Amino acid sequence: MPHYGDYQNAIYFAGLSGIVPEWPVDHAGLRARAEAHWPAAVRDYVQGGCGDEATQDGNAAAFDHWGMTPRMMVDTSARDLATTLFGHRLPSPLFMAPIGINGICTDDGHGDLAAARASNVTGVPFCASTLANDPLEDVRAACGAAPALFQLYTPREPDVAASLVARAEAAGYAAIVVTLDTWVTGWRPRDLNTGNFPQLRGAVLANYFTDPAFRALLARPPEEDRQAAIMTWAATFGRVLTWNDMTWLRSLTSLPIILKGICHPDDARRAIDAGADGIYVSNHGGRQANGGVAAIDHLPAVVEAVAGRVPVLFDSGVRSGTDMVKAIALGADLVGLGRPYCYGLALGGAEGCAHVLKCVLAEADLLMAVNGWPTLAAVRAAGAIRT
Repeated sequence: MPHYGDYQNAIYFAGLSGIVPEWPVDHAGLRARAEAHWPAAVRDYVQGGCGDEATQDGNAAAFDHWGMTPRMMVDTSARDLATTLFGHRLPSPLFMAPIGINGICTDDGHGDLAAARASNVTGVPFCASTLANDPLEDVRAACGAAPALFQLYTPREPDVAASLVARAEAAGYAAIVVTLDTWVTGWRPRDLNTGNFPQLRGAVLANYFTDPAFRALLARPPEEDRQAAIMTWAATFGRVLTWNDMTWLRSLTSLPIILKGICHPDDARRAIDAGADGIYVSNHGGRQANGGVAAIDHLPAVVEAVAGRVPVLFDSGVRSGTDMVKAIALGADLVGLGRPYCYGLALGGAEGCAHVLKCVLAEADLLMAVNGWPTLAAVRAAGAIRT
């Protein structure tokens, strides 16, 4: 039976022939290579966080104060990382978190398609962003048989929101992920110091420019007056959502709705009561608000409040397979990887992205093997202790 950890064996055996990995297998190496590869504007936008980036850095550092206890004399020669989401069987709990700048992470400007192809190769679900350089239909098609999620930045124009959601449903996405904390952009000094906001330069707006409801707002199509289309996008982006909007959101689709940005247990309870089909614990990786508690530290209380009624997704600060396993131990059903897969996109497109996903899964699988946890249920039973 093949295991994700077999990727390690493939690397070692290739080494016998003098072949070493084309891309690093560790986060620090990937990050350094990607930062050196990207133009400064892309590097700073991807890497930047809010304020002095304390929350962004704290998200990753916080995993260090959660520890797990191994169990010995357990047969872990066979491991099973499979799980399900809304009736879809997934090979593992890992998914690619939505990143609205994927499009410019690759040299060819088609990072969304590259990420989708990596999903197709690995089976790791891709959560496609509203902000993309390729239309959501093309991105979904590139995912192949792997289930995909569509992340919605809810526009102020109800017709545009309804159109985007309808397109996602028609394209075959498995759920709609509604981001709650990005109706306005947080204070990001790296970008402010260079006056760089990629969307105002026309990047990652393909879903809007191809949308019939958005195009109906324009005097001339984007192909004829791109600047006017960009300014219309700026005036349309970012609806402030309240609990009263749940009825409207629910009316837009028959797909499951996942609310992203939930960090307080009371918000989790209220979301479920309002009809949410999934809770997504995230502080946007520290990009939207500074001064917050690390997302992983919020996870246990939210999981307790949810009490198994709906799936709990998690991202923010995940950098490795070990981080993924810790999030599962604390109750997450699915764990989202963010920046690391962007590094893979930068260095090798779809193949580089798939390499990063394989490395994360291999580390997680081998950790479970060594520590006596043959299944995700065993990981959850082991739990994690704050050290």
